[in-house]
Amino acid sequence: MDDQKDDRGASPVPRGQSPIPMTKPAPEPPAGAGHAPVAQAEMRASDADRERVAELLRDAYAEGRLDVDEHAERIEAAYSAKTLGELVPLTRDLPVHTEVSFEEPPLGSAAGGAPRQNGPVRLPARTEAPTMLAVFGGSSRKGRWRVGSNLRAVAIFGGVEIDLTDAVFESPEVVIEVVAIFGGVEIKVPENVSLHGSGVGIFGGFDVKEQTAADPYAPVVRVKGTAVFGGCEAKPRKGKKLKEWVRKQLGAD
Repeated sequence: MDDQKDDRGASPVPRGQSPIPMTKPAPEPPAGAGHAPVAQAEMRASDADRERVAELLRDAYAEGRLDVDEHAERIEAAYSAKTLGELVPLTRDLPVHTEVSFEEPPLGSAAGGAPRQNGPVRLPARTEAPTMLAVFGGSSRKGRWRVGSNLRAVAIFGGVEIDLTDAVFESPEVVIEVVAIFGGVEIKVPENVSLHGSGVGIFGGFDVKEQTAADPYAPVVRVKGTAVFGGCEAKPRKGKKLKEWVRKQLGAD
């Protein structure tokens, strides 16, 4: 006979040929199993992510860490970024880099990596002089800095910019005294604090957009002074609320 049966008598196998091994068909992968999870660096950046990085770049520019060209280049890159991976390098060489906090886990915190931190790491607030002076130039103070009970801004043929929206209030009331001579002073406050005051404008303008916070314990900013052939403008910044203010810290029950 030309054919032979295997030892189990299952089926004939032609002489000189090896039996064909019996294999089970591979199971089909579950739906979606062929798609690897998207790395965070490849995730699409939101408008809030871009604005957060832009704000940190503005702070770095105000502190003198970036020159005009570097600041302009990075701001343009921030607003044109499509992914989180494009945003992170823009602040990597700045001390404020640790403040960058996206909605997803930080880069490099994938499974098996470093554990996720509970919230962004905040650098200590800066301590600044109580007087700002701009003579034939400009002076700007913004970002996270400590503001006490009194601040004086003097602008002579120059400009002073005071941004309190990210400041740490150390007093329940802040009095800002303004002297603007052929110059200007611009003051921005969080929308959840009270803003009051008035000044004298001599061939100039003194504009304080007053508001009273809904919370009676909210800090109060009072602006006063004189503008001669110059101007002063104080107003709340919409969308910006005071972050670091504790009633107990300001003496409230």
